[in-house]
Amino acid sequence: MNDSRTGTGTESCCEVTRDDVRDYYSKAAVATQESLCCPVNYDPGDLSHIPSEVMEISYGCGSPVNRSNIAPGESIVDLGSGGGIDCFIAAKIVGREGNVTGVDMTEKMLGNARKHADQVSRNLGYNNIEFKHGFLEAIPVDNESTDVVTSNCVINLSTQKKEVFREIHRVLKPGGRFVIADIISDQPVPQEMRNNRELWGECVSGALTLDEFINCSKQADFHGFTLKKDYLWKVVEGIRFYSYILTAYKPVPVETSCCPGKTKVIYAGPLQTVTFQNIQFPMGVAVEVNEDFAKILDSHPYRDMFNIIDPGEKASDDDSCCG
Repeated sequence: MNDSRTGTGTESCCEVTRDDVRDYYSKAAVATQESLCCPVNYDPGDLSHIPSEVMEISYGCGSPVNRSNIAPGESIVDLGSGGGIDCFIAAKIVGREGNVTGVDMTEKMLGNARKHADQVSRNLGYNNIEFKHGFLEAIPVDNESTDVVTSNCVINLSTQKKEVFREIHRVLKPGGRFVIADIISDQPVPQEMRNNRELWGECVSGALTLDEFINCSKQADFHGFTLKKDYLWKVVEGIRFYSYILTAYKPVPVETSCCPGKTKVIYAGPLQTVTFQNIQFPMGVAVEVNEDFAKILDSHPYRDMFNIIDPGEKASDDDSCCG
């Protein structure tokens, strides 16, 4: 059994179950739960096509959709879609050629979302939204079918977070990204708090530290992280719980050379220096790296951070070195 204080206990045993969380949010689908209402500030322009009743059962700690740089035509999967507000916002952004799938395990929430989806589709003039019953640990979506996975204060509710990140990786296309709003604790949550069903449902007891969250993501083969701390949500037993927006990418397979040469790259800033793959890149200084590594730096999301110096033509096209 993992001890949640060790920093590796993201799958630690606890008395809280999936059914506990589902029961908690089934009640929230019927009547507004004040303890779940975080200060999410939606742009009024994002809500103009959405029935006002949706806001009454919308819970979260951020608005990941309007921070996802979503492009028209992209495919979006929203985990723990609840009453559907983030899906409805995304549906307008991706447009007629895009598609949005909301996934939730609570039938009452899905019922509300599907009811309001009809009105949203009429207001938009097209229907690109689907809601599916499912779990974060077994997303009912095909492999490599999704451009963006979003989630609004839901990952912390899972008791199997490593499996959640593996599933997100599975459904994303190469180069796809997750944009997750979630509650992050400033220190590991003790086991006695993790066993508290009420605090778990309030997005407190299941929170990861920032290191735990990033480590889970890295183990699932995500990279290119960006983080934004939004606000302090709660202080419980001396532990601070913050709302974060976290983004990371699924790598694009890079065709490797059989005998790669060397290429110089220059880090463009804004930091004075960054370390990547144990190599230091001072801003504005040319650093020689393996050619295959340079291909990674020349792909999203690093392309805007690094300038690749064209090495010119190779002395020979002979591939005999690979023999």
